[in-house]
Amino acid sequence: MTDAAVPPPSPTLEEDSEVELRRLLLPDPNLLILSPPPSAVDSNYVHYFIADFLKPGHDQYIYRHANGLCVIGLAPTHASLSEGGVTSVDFNVGKSDRSEIKVTGKRKKNAQLLEPNSALCKVYASDNIYIARCCIKGSLLEVNNRLIKEPGLLNSSPNIGISKFRRVNVQHKGDWRLCELEFLISIRALSSVLISNLS
Repeated sequence: MTDAAVPPPSPTLEEDSEVELRRLLLPDPNLLILSPPPSAVDSNYVHYFIADFLKPGHDQYIYRHANGLCVIGLAPTHASLSEGGVTSVDFNVGKSDRSEIKVTGKRKKNAQLLEPNSALCKVYASDNIYIARCCIKGSLLEVNNRLIKEPGLLNSSPNIGISKFRRVNVQHKGDWRLCELEFLISIRALSSVLISNLS
């Protein structure tokens, strides 16, 4: 007798469905994309960037939480970060020292009510002084006192906030002069090209 190749039995409908189910439930690990999870800032806050067109390079950001809390800081396109970095931060602006604010209780008693053009702090970089503004109308809850002792934090980490606010009034999105970071960077590049062509 010769050993002829016996064809394997054809899979039944039940075996086909089991193979298909296993393929769906256990995907091929080589096809999975391994990306890090989003940070807490990326997942919990909406990012806004305020472009200052009167003083180019004085750009700031607002991270707004769903509960109304806003964190304000310097945008990566801020002039102080590109001029060799921040050397010191001073919260003593005019009549009041913002670093001495002590807010207490559930209703945030003693919080200072500030307007969008109110000064938050003075940022020193090289020989220049920049004023960081509030950018929104709200109650100042606290400032980042670590920046007084360690101003280099603003240079090393772009998400270090200067202060925390609770927004008072509801404004329309267009009232804030808000934009995305990529748009802000492209506007700054375009304005520098136009200025160089005019000179």
